[in-house]
Amino acid sequence: MYGVSNKLELDFARYLNEIHKPIWIRQVLVPGFTDAEEDLLKLKDFLSTLNNVEKIEILPYHDLGKFKWENLGVEYPLEDVRTATLEDVERAKKILGI
Repeated sequence: MYGVSNKLELDFARYLNEIHKPIWIRQVLVPGFTDAEEDLLKLKDFLSTLNNVEKIEILPYHDLGKFKWENLGVEYPLEDVRTATLEDVERAKKILGI
């Protein structure tokens, strides 16, 4: 789960900016994975280089689909991750300036 590059996604966002295609950014906020202040600041810095962002949404992680994994007999990879709270979302919004 760690160390996966997002280079393709960033390149695609830059391309869409170059062709003036409006985009919405939807960031899933997973406590312990995508909520570090340093990472959110990097996201903010990257987004500030784009002129085509119409909307930014923070999507709080939840475990509502966990039962599907269990029904399939597959280990749920986020078993010990807590769901994101309203406070987590508000903190991320504050860091991102949205």
